[in-house]
Amino acid sequence: MQIENQKVSRRKLVGWIGILSVFTMAGAALRPSKKKTPKTVKMLTQDGQLVEIDASLLEVSKRKISLKELQHWVKNKNSNNSIFKI
Repeated sequence: MQIENQKVSRRKLVGWIGILSVFTMAGAALRPSKKKTPKTVKMLTQDGQLVEIDASLLEVSKRKISLKELQHWVKNKNSNNSIFKI
């Protein structure tokens, strides 16, 4: 009698585990997945408009620009734009 009770209790345990796993899998399948929002970066265009650009489209430079490079870039940019010269 004791052996039959052990078999029945084991079967009940395995049955309950199976039922719980089915409900868990069904719940996970029915749950809506979280969509990742694309990271955007706000940038200013040359004509002064604020636009948002997807961050994955930008090249990432790990190097900081030096002060000389910045001054040279500003000097060249101002000399190339004859519209702003008075």
